[in-house]
Amino acid sequence: MTGPVRDEPAAREGSTLHEELTALAERLAALGERPAPPCPDAVNAPMIRHWTQALGDTSGAWADVAPPAMIQVWSMPGPVAKKAGSIADDPLRLLDENGYTGVVATNCDQTYDRYVKVGERLRSTMRFGGVAGPKRTAMGEGYFVTWFQSWYGEDGERVAEMLFRVLKFKPRQRAAGGGKASAAKPGRYPLRPTIGLDTRFFWDGVNDGELRIQSCADCGALRHPPGPMCPACHSTNRTYRTASGRGVVHSFVVHHHPPVPGRTPPYVVAVVELEEGVRILGNVIGCEPSEVEVDLPVRVAFQRMDDDLVLPQWTPANAPEPEPAEEPEADADGLRIELTPTFVIASALATRDFTPVHHDIELARAQGAKDIFVNILTSIGLVQRYALETVPGAVLESVRVRLGVPAYAGDALTLTGERAADGTLRVRGAVGLGDHLTATVTFKEDAQ
Repeated sequence: MTGPVRDEPAAREGSTLHEELTALAERLAALGERPAPPCPDAVNAPMIRHWTQALGDTSGAWADVAPPAMIQVWSMPGPVAKKAGSIADDPLRLLDENGYTGVVATNCDQTYDRYVKVGERLRSTMRFGGVAGPKRTAMGEGYFVTWFQSWYGEDGERVAEMLFRVLKFKPRQRAAGGGKASAAKPGRYPLRPTIGLDTRFFWDGVNDGELRIQSCADCGALRHPPGPMCPACHSTNRTYRTASGRGVVHSFVVHHHPPVPGRTPPYVVAVVELEEGVRILGNVIGCEPSEVEVDLPVRVAFQRMDDDLVLPQWTPANAPEPEPAEEPEADADGLRIELTPTFVIASALATRDFTPVHHDIELARAQGAKDIFVNILTSIGLVQRYALETVPGAVLESVRVRLGVPAYAGDALTLTGERAADGTLRVRGAVGLGDHLTATVTFKEDAQ
């Protein structure tokens, strides 16, 4: 699970923590469903108004009931409230004590039995899910902690349930004395190509939005990866041809494990055969892994990974083109949210998430982020907004969100979706670094 051991003291320390966490997780799971701290407020109109204004929901649909994605808001503690009583407190505290002080949410699955009414006072319960790790992630080494929370009305009827998962990680250390840090630059995509004399033309083309394939200047043979000599005629004279950017999947794998920095599994790595006859490796984005198959027609998609790096990826040939920057915030093709610092902070406060990485840029950078970033309660709220604008009059049954790259202040988040044959809505939320979230939304068959 942990890979090769480099020194005995580190191995003993890691083993002790792992054993403690495993034993603690088993004890907590055996407790089953336990009372959670009380919800501090009844469901009320002012908090609903703050939430809808912060997230840009202008539907006016929430006069008598609360937006379902607000369900966790009703049980969130205040900025100085004691958090004792959460089923996950002890594992999170143990990880803090062992240097895993960073925290970021990764998954949130909410199921709604019914919408809650203004004036209701809810109670909630929690049960422990488990701990998985240590895992190497783009944020650093960490453990995934999962728990479940349920909410009940005054009559004892369950109204909603949620799976929540966070990553507790060791923040990457900055170098002392203002020198160059040994860790990656905050917000920098960790997997970077090596660029040399033979490959610079290729990466210059990528930055210009072109897929350039090396060709022999004498016999015209194409080759990829690039090299110093033509394998056909052995000439060292070389040039390139700009490819069409179209091809088919020749072969592929769906990667689940081990973790890869900068990537959220599962994802597809494919060998694509271009129309020009050469093959090139890349990730398939813009669709679910289950939709990828051999001979799937694809086209190149240039994906910005950070401020300096663009990678050529592949997307199904019939996938919609990405939203141009000048498009309005919301239209038939998607919902675009400008992630200003005001939006990031206001939406976090409206969801009662007072974690400093969403408000304090210095603390966010201390944990390896390049800026404050959108919290998961806002992300799931934006998925709800997009879903109900896409399917007007629908009643939500569940929203399942998996987070990818952070949505930093100063970027923009574009939500797009596709309705499946079974009626579910699959949502993708993209930012400049790639996919911030993927989500699945289901609707109740009968209106509330």
